[in-house]
Amino acid sequence: MDTALDDTARGPAAEAAGPAVPPPTPARQAPVPEVPAPRAAARPASLSPSRAADFMRCPLLYRFRVIDRLPEKPSPAATRGTVVHAVLERLFDVPAAERTPDRARALLPGEWEKLLAARPELAELFTGEDGAHEPERLAGWLAEAERLVERWFSLEDPTRLEPADRELFVETTLDSGLVLRGIVDRVDVAPTGEVRIVDYKTGKAPAPRFRDEALFQMTFYALVIRRLRGVMPRRLQLVYLGSGDVLTYDPTEAELSAVERKLRALWEAIALATETGDWRPRPTKLCGWCDHQALCPEFGGTPPPYPLPLPGSRSSASGPGPAADGPDGLVAPAGGAQGRMDPV
Repeated sequence: MDTALDDTARGPAAEAAGPAVPPPTPARQAPVPEVPAPRAAARPASLSPSRAADFMRCPLLYRFRVIDRLPEKPSPAATRGTVVHAVLERLFDVPAAERTPDRARALLPGEWEKLLAARPELAELFTGEDGAHEPERLAGWLAEAERLVERWFSLEDPTRLEPADRELFVETTLDSGLVLRGIVDRVDVAPTGEVRIVDYKTGKAPAPRFRDEALFQMTFYALVIRRLRGVMPRRLQLVYLGSGDVLTYDPTEAELSAVERKLRALWEAIALATETGDWRPRPTKLCGWCDHQALCPEFGGTPPPYPLPLPGSRSSASGPGPAADGPDGLVAPAGGAQGRMDPV
């Protein structure tokens, strides 16, 4: 589970739907937004997998999230993902024999209440237009969370697992000075010392042609773990609870070196965009999920004034520049060994 540690307090990841089944792209005419007051603007200070993916997907989205720090509405699917992740973490607090589906289901209401206490605005997910609480909507939402948790037991056996780490915060600084951060769902270490990095996804497994983003996230974590522990992760594992798939990938040293070079190039492009204010939108079918259409030129909107100082009198609008042309996708070095990603 990735987290936006480089720019915002931790929030739920939008995992409910993958790019393989994008929503319809709405008409390019946006209403006047009613946007809550954003938090104070900030310069990028570090990079996480989610924010790196934002920049590759759309530089303007990265700006809105990291520099402008615009608020985004919570979604039922993303919030459910946060609760399910919490349950799968907490289940390992009990002895192995007690890690049963019943025990996991029993944890769900309590984890939801904890999240709601920390973020009271989530109650609005289950209220009607008149502001009245709709318990049947909450019950249906929790029932779907139960189904996701139950499916996990068909994919892994928690009675045979003793994770070395859960919800592990990782941070390392590359030789270039770039700080990499993230939170790893689970780290397993075999008696022989081999390391497996596991990430839970509450959505469905993407089609093979859409796996690059998930692979990038996992190789990002592998790079950080290798630098922190001096051990090359043997396996990267993605557990898709929405579809009941498990995908594994065995990285190579050459690929992690390529990932490090890619991250340096991304950071240079982000630094250039930060200094020039050149954050161009990159329209895709995923725009249908974006909360910021009303501020996007692609939908007839206007971004807010750029909050950081710019050289000379340059404006923050959308001028020419290389920021929108950052690296895309994970490419293995020519002639280098490439790992594999296989269904289990």
